Amino acid sequence: MTTEERIEASETRIFKAVFPNTTNHYDTLFGGTAMQLMDEVAFITATRFARKRVVTVSSDKIDFKKPIPAGTIVELIGKVAHVGTTSMKVNVEIYTEQMYSYERERAIVGDFTFVAIDEFKKPIQIL
Repeated sequence: MTTEERIEASETRIFKAVFPNTTNHYDTLFGGTAMQLMDEVAFITATRFARKRVVTVSSDKIDFKKPIPAGTIVELIGKVAHVGTTSMKVNVEIYTEQMYSYERERAIVGDFTFVAIDEFKKPIQIL
């Protein structure tokens, strides 16, 4: 399988409902909760691409473009954006959807960097 085919095959999409127990006093999703969900999707994407142990080493700029209100559905999309020797960058976007309409918009975007490791937690080649 080529690198491009692996990137395509590893794209990850997860849907979640935003319930009140995950929101702040403004009735919008906590920023930290959004980042945790993004890191999880990025981890799954990186693992599906590398098929090796991977760990998060950094989260780059995360842009909170729109608040995510309680009572909406979110879709998280993870895509491998760059592959290095031992590391890879995964881009994650969060889209919001109203539950009772077809309205959809991008709310948050960010990048996460992962390193592939061996059983001794030392970096190893991804490809």
